[in-house]
Amino acid sequence: METLIQIVTSVKSIITDRSMAENVKEKGTADFVTAVDISVQNKIRQQLAKQFPEAGFLGEEDHSKQFDYQKKVFVLDPVDGTTNLIHNYQMSAVSLALVENGTVTKGIVYNPFSEELFCAQRGKGAFLNNSPIHVSSAQTLSDGLIAIGTSPYEKERTDNLFLLFKNIFLKAQDIRRSGSAALDLCYVAAGRIDGYFEQNLKPWDFAAGSLILQEAGGKITDFSGKKITIFSNCDILAATNGCHNEILKEIATIY
Repeated sequence: METLIQIVTSVKSIITDRSMAENVKEKGTADFVTAVDISVQNKIRQQLAKQFPEAGFLGEEDHSKQFDYQKKVFVLDPVDGTTNLIHNYQMSAVSLALVENGTVTKGIVYNPFSEELFCAQRGKGAFLNNSPIHVSSAQTLSDGLIAIGTSPYEKERTDNLFLLFKNIFLKAQDIRRSGSAALDLCYVAAGRIDGYFEQNLKPWDFAAGSLILQEAGGKITDFSGKKITIFSNCDILAATNGCHNEILKEIATIY
């Protein structure tokens, strides 16, 4: 775990380099990649290959490679929150998970701007900068601060999604939008927010954060309340147990 943390934190100077962040290409509607994304992925991948040559690799910026899903696979989002990075919003993170036989066993999410490093190993709890973290005690939406994801790459989802946002907003204390799925999952784990949901997330968006959230006592499922599958795109709902149940009911009224 210490080796993985060293590898992840070693890319801070790349992520905070504004000249690289301003080198932008558009992959699709509201979907961007910068020189930072590519450089971070290349550096981390090279170090992982050197330290863990037996493991496969799945990264956001090059996910065409084949690997054995039943063995060890590293799942990397080099910059979760690329649009934030472009705007210097400073809510971007490196997300790295180790998946073994389809189960996430280690997860790291690192925001180099705040120097916050969230991590977890299965069965050993979740931590923020070496201090244990746990989800909040909020058990109802009326007690909750809820983070949302707007699916900006698929704006055809807007009508149903924004109706759901309205319904949640009316029952919760308030809603938030960070632009980073990995950080939202970790913020639920740390008790800063009480729930988070977003549609059509990719494995690199949620793999590491899902373990950190679960090890902190949170609940994570798809929009139907079913167990998430790590190597598939998923609609993600993560929250305290009570808030999860209430949000799930709100989702069911629309989808």
